[in-house]
Amino acid sequence: MSKAKKKPDIEFALKRIFKKQAFRSVQREVIESALAGHDVYLQAATGLGKSLCFQLPAVVVDHGLTIVVSPLLSIMANQVDALRMAGIKSATLNSSVSAEERQAILADLECGHPKNRLLYVTPELCATQSFRRKLALVYRQRELNRIVIDEAHCISEWGHDFRPSFKQLSFFKSEYPSVPVMAVTATATEKVRFDILKILNLPSPATKIFLLSTSRNNLHYEIRYMNDSFDTFKDMVAWLREVYARRELHQGKYQRASAVCGIIYCRARQKCEELAKALRDNGIGARPYHAGLAKKEKEDTTTSWLLNKPGYDIIVATTAFGMGIDKPNVRFIVHWQIGKSFESYYQEAGRAGRDGKAARCILYYSREDRDRTQYLVNLEENKRMPSEKGLGRATSFDALVKYCEDISTCRHLAISKYFGEVKAPTCDFACDYCKDVDALRRANLSMLSDEERISTQREAGLFYNAGYDE
Repeated sequence: MSKAKKKPDIEFALKRIFKKQAFRSVQREVIESALAGHDVYLQAATGLGKSLCFQLPAVVVDHGLTIVVSPLLSIMANQVDALRMAGIKSATLNSSVSAEERQAILADLECGHPKNRLLYVTPELCATQSFRRKLALVYRQRELNRIVIDEAHCISEWGHDFRPSFKQLSFFKSEYPSVPVMAVTATATEKVRFDILKILNLPSPATKIFLLSTSRNNLHYEIRYMNDSFDTFKDMVAWLREVYARRELHQGKYQRASAVCGIIYCRARQKCEELAKALRDNGIGARPYHAGLAKKEKEDTTTSWLLNKPGYDIIVATTAFGMGIDKPNVRFIVHWQIGKSFESYYQEAGRAGRDGKAARCILYYSREDRDRTQYLVNLEENKRMPSEKGLGRATSFDALVKYCEDISTCRHLAISKYFGEVKAPTCDFACDYCKDVDALRRANLSMLSDEERISTQREAGLFYNAGYDE
């Protein structure tokens, strides 16, 4: 009589391999569902640790490969680096990989019994016949354990970041019906969620669905109204000095006052560099990060920031920075300008306070910048191929503008409503509206330029001189 298959020790893997002391929220339930062979849909706010929900199952099984489809090279690199540091055989297959490493990864697939436990790939690669043939070989050898679709909202035309290559991922269920699929996202409205489940052929009730609240009541959301005469830099430095003074008063004996970790998101590379330099000139440890920097400089900046080194407390970055980086003690996120979608704003702000402690999320908003960004978003959309045009981009930007200008609703409630949640979240004075609604209304009235002036400037063509660079 054969022995019963031993149940994987997920507690051991959590503590010894991933160096975590306890599961968060529904992580255990998601992992157990995955290990039981179920299809899984996981929607949870940034900070839950969604990657652990597919990385840990890939590690504790005896053999086999988990394919992770991701649209962002930065996420792939960050997660593969972390997995390798933990001793887990992992790889990524994309345009940034050297020819030699690419050949090694493909040879690992072609043997049918890959040594890599997780392989991160782009949706575009999944569309190629050569990659599908290699994956089919792994499947025939019963070594294809799981397919993970990260940033799954990209699959829907109603999403803010639709990519047509994602829609082709429906082939996974038709070609490999016995292989469980996990779809993961932090940002999906009800309509987008329906699309994800339908396109990936994740039937109900067989699919285990985990929907977590978007609310994170340790985050303090704040809109700072301004116009073109407002000195944003002066305001930002004054706020930082207040933070440093409070830390000096309460923690000065134990930690340097300036050790306040944060991210400032800017639209353009040049602005990142200028702002980081200006902060350094004012004695504040800041470094720029964008795609135009040399690889060595980016790696040094990321590593030093993760290690909390002096001079690297604040990263001034384009929007790709922070994706996939597990840094729990980010105390603030600043958006120097309005972003191009509600979802991206929410996701970027969510990189603060992953340790559960209080964190500040500040967005500087002006109607002048609203129109600059609207112009640039329209320009970007017009350049897309017809097949790449999403249905939700304009709606998402309009929703973000409404959120910024709204002075009659709790910010946490506004976010929850946007994502279709019924239950009202707890705020406890964790937003500018709930903290001081009168001050919010005064700022809105006194700082925002009126629409007649904005219209005159628009007609004069004074807005359209800023780049848009991620």
